[in-house]
Order: sequence, then C-alpha cells, then structure tokens
Amino acid sequence: MQAKSTIVCIPDISGFTSFMSDFDFDLASKVIPSLLNNIIYSNDIGFKVSEIEGDAVLFYRNGKLPKLGDLIAQCRFFYTEFYKQLEQLKIKYKGKKGASKIPKVLGLKIILHYSEEIGLVQIGKQIKLIGEDVITTHRLLKNNIEISEYILISDALMDMYTSESIDDKVDWTPIKKGEIQEEHLGKVGFTYIDLTPLLE
Repeated sequence: MQAKSTIVCIPDISGFTSFMSDFDFDLASKVIPSLLNNIIYSNDIGFKVSEIEGDAVLFYRNGKLPKLGDLIAQCRFFYTEFYKQLEQLKIKYKGKKGASKIPKVLGLKIILHYSEEIGLVQIGKQIKLIGEDVITTHRLLKNNIEISEYILISDALMDMYTSESIDDKVDWTPIKKGEIQEEHLGKVGFTYIDLTPLLE
C-alpha cells in the first residue's frame, strides 16, 4: 500500500432513502442507476471512480491539484447535469406513479476533502481508498448544514488554495463556514456553498 496526496470527492444523492421506500421499486431501480451513471459521465476533471455506494459515487484524484476555479466548475457541472437528468427521467417515466415528484424528492450534495495520507489498494479491478481521511470524508456527509444541496469543501482542501480566492469563483450565493466535532477525529472545519440558486 502506498500513501498518496489525494482529493476525495463524493457526490451524494439526497432523498435516496425516502425515494427507495416511498416510490415504486421498479421506478427506483431505473432512476437511481441512471443518475449515478450521469454523475460518472459528467466527470470532466480527471477524477477516478473508487466505489459506487448505493446513493453516491466515491471519486478520487492523485497528483497535482486542479485549480480551485476548475474544481468549483466541476461541482456546478455535476449539479446542473444531475438536474437535467432528473427532468428527463420525469418525462421518460411519466406513466409511472410518482414520476412527476422525482425532481422534488431527489437532490445532490458534493463533499470534497484532501489528504496526503490516503492509501490506494487494488482489490480485483477496483482501487480501494484506505485511511482516516476517507472516514473523515464520509463523516462530513453527516453534518448540521440546514440546506440539503451544497458543495462542502473541507478546510484541509481549502488550505491548499491559499493563493486563490474562492470569492471570485462563486458568484451565485454567499459562502459559509461550518464544522463537525467527532470524538476520534476532533474538529473538522469546512466551507459550504448552496447549490440551489443555480436552478433559478
């Protein structure tokens, strides 16, 4: 196992649990894979897929960091393409019960974290990410942010962009700060950006 400097990115489908339990299983079994595929094919920045986790894609990227503007643009693209796909699925399955509610129930949040100590292990044809910061990335999904669709960038990643300002990369909403507190991880700070104004 070799530890490498790595960005971890998790686009996560919000509303997934209620969608799977409240909607027709046949409809859900078509919609969710289509959305996950859409996320994977919307990747223009060189992320690699480590795992597909039911309602999320675990991406990673080693080596030179992308520019902050390119990273934000990629997250915007994930989001806008996701909503285009939601609308297409609503039309495609309009004869099925609940199809009209697809864009109202499902949404997207994107978690970004950085570490110099993530191990990459090949298991079969997949690359498995190992390390405390992989746990941290997943834990950042469980935060106290009141909105449901956002980009969350950990302080560990933002610290890598001290020469770039995020303010001129985000012109659609105010940028906010937050944190989680974990017994084993300590305090993990982050910046978050509301994505919903992009739909207006």
